[in-house]
Formats: sequence, C-alpha cells, structure tokens
Amino acid sequence: MSVTALFRGKWGPKSQETPEKHAAAVVQQNHEVDDDEDDSKVGFSREPIRRNSRFYRSMRKKRLVSSEHSDSSTRLGLDHSPPNRGVVPSSNADLSQKSPLLLEARRLLSNEDDSQTICHSLNIVKNIAVLYQEYRDTSKQQEIEQRRQRENLSPGVMAATVVAGSGVMSPPVLQLQLRNSARSLSLWQNLEAVQASGLLTQLPQKEIIMQEAMFELVTSEASYYKSLEILETHFLHNPVLINTLCQSDMHFLFSNIEEVMKASERFLMDLEHRIEKSILISDVCDIVYHHAVEHFSVFIKYVINQVYQEKNYRRISEGNQAFREAMAALENHPFVRGLSFTSFLILPFQRITRLKLLVQNILKKAEVNSEREANAIKAHQQLEQIVKECNEGVRKMSRTEELISIEKTLEFKSKSVPIISHSRWLLKKGAVQLMAGPKSTRTMRSRKLYQPVYLFLFNNLLLVTKRSSSGDKFQVLDSCTRAMLRTEDLEDQGQLLANVFNLKLLENQEERPVSYMLKTSSMSEKLRWMCALTPNRRTRFMSTSANQPDSLQVQCIQSYSSQEPDELSIEMADVLNLLERTDDGWMMGERLHDGERGWFPSRVVEDIQSKEVRAQNLKEAFRIHQAQEGGGGPHTGARIGLRVGRRTPKVSNFSNPWIDQMEESSEVKQ
Repeated sequence: MSVTALFRGKWGPKSQETPEKHAAAVVQQNHEVDDDEDDSKVGFSREPIRRNSRFYRSMRKKRLVSSEHSDSSTRLGLDHSPPNRGVVPSSNADLSQKSPLLLEARRLLSNEDDSQTICHSLNIVKNIAVLYQEYRDTSKQQEIEQRRQRENLSPGVMAATVVAGSGVMSPPVLQLQLRNSARSLSLWQNLEAVQASGLLTQLPQKEIIMQEAMFELVTSEASYYKSLEILETHFLHNPVLINTLCQSDMHFLFSNIEEVMKASERFLMDLEHRIEKSILISDVCDIVYHHAVEHFSVFIKYVINQVYQEKNYRRISEGNQAFREAMAALENHPFVRGLSFTSFLILPFQRITRLKLLVQNILKKAEVNSEREANAIKAHQQLEQIVKECNEGVRKMSRTEELISIEKTLEFKSKSVPIISHSRWLLKKGAVQLMAGPKSTRTMRSRKLYQPVYLFLFNNLLLVTKRSSSGDKFQVLDSCTRAMLRTEDLEDQGQLLANVFNLKLLENQEERPVSYMLKTSSMSEKLRWMCALTPNRRTRFMSTSANQPDSLQVQCIQSYSSQEPDELSIEMADVLNLLERTDDGWMMGERLHDGERGWFPSRVVEDIQSKEVRAQNLKEAFRIHQAQEGGGGPHTGARIGLRVGRRTPKVSNFSNPWIDQMEESSEVKQ
C-alpha cells in the first residue's frame, strides 16, 4: 500500500461546526502580521503571499546586497553560495550550440535594465494567487484534457511542434492553451518582461516549451509556499487553537512542519534568484538537485510522522470539544477557501511527489546529452530516492503494526509459524469457499459442498485458516511458502461451480503436496487471488517490460485510494499500462512513471485510444526509466524496472514501431 493510500480520504469529513464564540478570536488573531519595511522598499505587495518570517527577510537582504556588488559578467547560477555547495552550474554555451537564436536572445537581454528585470521577477512570485491545492487539482485536470485533445489530432501532427497554416494546434500548443486558464499559474510567455524583450519571436517553439516547464516548477513552488504560510499563520500559530492542545498533541499534529517550511523558503529563494538574473531561464534542475541533497531530508521525517498525525488528529477530534470548535471556525473562514485542515497537513508529501513529476517533464523536453538533461537526471534520481524513503518508512511502520495485529489472532494446532519479520508483509487477505468432498451429484446438492476458509497471503507465506466460532480468532489449517504455490483456472460449470480455481501447494507444512478447489464471490476476486498467489502468472495484457509494441493504456480521471493490500492508489492524470480487465468493473495496471502495479475500479479511468499517444507515453516513460536506472541517454542499454526483483529486459531489445516512426520523422525534420 502506498503512502498516498494511508493519508488520502482517511482523515474523515471536514468539521461543520461553526461556534460564534470562537470565530471572532480566531479571525482577530490569525491576521496580525508585523510590518516589513524592508519588503516595502523593494516594492513587495503584502497580499496574497506574506513573507513575514525572519528567515525569509534575512535571506532576501542577503540577496539584494549580493546583487548590488556582483560582477555584471557573472554567469547564471547560485552566486551567493560557497563554491563547494555542489550545485551544477548552468551553462549557456550548451544552449547556444543547440540553437544560435538563443545566443542572440541572451545578447538582447544583456541590454535590458537589471532593475526592471528584478522587479518583474519578484512580482511573479509575490503575486501568486492560487493555493497549491487549487493548482494541483487544476493541473491534473489539464493533463487529462490535453491527452483527450491529442487523441483527436492527426498522426502527422503528433510528431510536429508547429503546423503552419493548418489551424491545427500541436500538442505543446495545446498544453499551453489549457494552462492559460483562470485557476492556473501564469505562463512564462505571458509575462510583460518576456513579451517586451522580443524573446517570443527569437526563440524556437521547443525552447519556449522548455521555459514554460521550468517556470511552472518555480511558480508551483511559490504556490506551495503560500499554502504552507496559511498552515503556519492560520493554524499552527493561532492562539485559540494552541490553547486547546497540550504540547505533545501540538507535536503530533504539526511535527517538523516549520523545518519543512524553511526548506521551501531556501529553495524558493534560489529559484527566484535564478529568474532575477535573467528572464530567459538557463536551468532549474541544478537547484533542485542541490536542495534535494542538502535540505529535503526533512520531508522524510515529516511524511513518516504522518502515520501518527492521522491517528492523533482523529483521537483529538473525537475527545476534545474545544479543539473541534476552534478547528471548525478556522476551516470555515474565507481565508482558507473552503479547504480542510488536513489538506494542508498532507502538502509536503504531495509536493515532493509533484516536484519529481515536474522534473520528469523537464527531462522529457531536454536535449539528449545536454547539460540540462544531465542536471534533470541527477535531480530526478535524488527526488526518486527521497520519495522511496518516504514510502518505505511509512510502509515499514504500518506493516509491522499489521503483522503484530494478525499474529494475535492466529491459533496453530500443530507446527507454529513465526509471523513477525522485517522481510514480511501482507499482500492480501479474505474469505473464500473451500470445496469439501467429491464432485458427485449427491454432494452437489448438499449444503456442505463448500466450507468457508480465510486466507492470509504474505509476500513469502500463505496461511489457510478457519475463523473461530467467536469470530475474533483464526485457526491455522495449513501453510506453504509462496514460491511453492501454483494456480489453475477452471471453467464455470453452472452457478455452484462459478468463479472457481485450483490452488496447489507443492509442499505444505507437512512437507507433502496438496490441492484445494476454491470459490470466490466474483470473477474479479478470482483473478485478484490468482494474480496475488502466483505473481509470475501471465496476465491477459502485457507489461511495459515485456516488449509489447502497443500496450493498452488508461488514464486516471478520478483519484482512488486503495482499500485492500493488492489495490493501487492512483491520482488524476496517472497513465497506466493495462494488465488485466474483468467483466465486473476491475482492472489491473502498471503505472508508467514508477512501475507500481495493482488493482483499481474501471470507473476511475478511461482508455487511451490513440496509438500515437500511447507510443509517445511509452517513449517518455522509457526515457525516465533509463535515466533512473542508468543515469544516461536513451541509448545506453541500461536496464529498466523500478522495483527490486522484477525481471526486466534490456532497453536495446525494446522495439516499438510507433516510436520508431516518430523518431524517423523527427530526424527528417532536423
């Protein structure tokens, strides 16, 4: 189960209580902000984002002082930092070699007034009006709509970037048009400074798209920081809320959120500084990499603590009336725009995963073997490691608690099997029907044809149990290592023998082979059990790692939180390869951007019909996987597959005619 499944949808509904006796005090205390004379001197607007922390003001003063004394010939980079910070400098020479137009564009920019550029760039971040929750939902909906519209384009348009005189929008233009909506972050090309510089007529379309991808990373970080400020000023530092909680409860709820906020401040300051140097952004992934290495470890601690955060929030809400009343008043204030307190608490994990996807988007657009690609690969690998540690930390805690809980319910008749182990976790559990007796006409008519059993399937062990009469204990009937399990599908033979399969234990706890005929409640349950019991079983459709030229794909149109261990939590706009599909509304898929597999209801996804779109999705996914595993370009022959133990072919063996066709078309144009 992913960490997303633990935190999304399990906090309970937002409180609707709005006692008037707390509202006035909450509102009055929430909006007391100290005057910041230094900010006003450089033209900062106080709304909608208030950078009122002493850390931020001190950092801003250092930036302004350093910019006044910096040499005009200093390259774009993090000039305020010591030489050994570890940030990869962004090279302009590489960009100029790729396109002579970029060199001319930078020459034009060098004649611009520096103070005007700084003023424009500061206003970019200060005037962010969208909260991160709003940006995240809108951006995912735009990704979905973009794929839908791309499916309606002709095949020739898919490989192109500009369709002159045709009136048909190419995929990049579609993406920018969809982002240019009321609740979206502003586009780079819509900035007054950019439009006045003449860059839009000088730069190739591909570079404009790259600028937009990098600019979205900057503005989304500003939106994220704005939401963190609300969490801090509106909730964390609210005296009414503080008075309802003891010190330990405050720690349980907010954990190290102030450390997370400082990490975001540092990160945002460096991103701002890069834009202040030039509105033609050289790179951002070198900054991402440095901060991921130096500062983003605070995300891991916060996300792991969210397991206790969710439990204690429910405990406090149920037993502390004063807290419920204060929280109701805070949540119903217009300042938070109808968002719940918990939507702010889960921001750090949402941001670190989204940041990885934004870096992936830059990597997809970067020139092969360029410095931008190298920086994006390093940043992506570091972010992937942080997300992995977050997931593993949460899983380790929840899995251990689950094993302890299961072991307390088990009763062994003969040979006891130790359950708790750091290398063991639950994959699936549930009731099935075990066929008792021979398949004779007399037995078929008997009510005792099947008897209920309860299966506990772990990653390396199967327990066949029977629920006790009290209902809270399970008597272990048989056990077998998972590697010694085999399944065989059986055709339906009437209602009594519908959804039946054979489970073979090649060597059970008594060291002898045994076979069980099991019946499930539905076709999807049968397939789910068979896939879980024998993971190497061939599925109906093929995985990305199986050299399938045209894998069936779906995209998520409604977020889903897993309810069972074998299910997959998916977010809006996730693209998945389809592995199994049942007639009763379930699918098994493999998510492209991280290779995670699991079941989900078909109602939350839609098919991607276009072969060209599917081929483009595969091409981008393979480039990300290559970067993650090999750290090189697309022809390094690196092995792919994100999970340990998965058999994966070499990339050089992969052949997709649609991808080959697109690459040939691209070479002809060049």
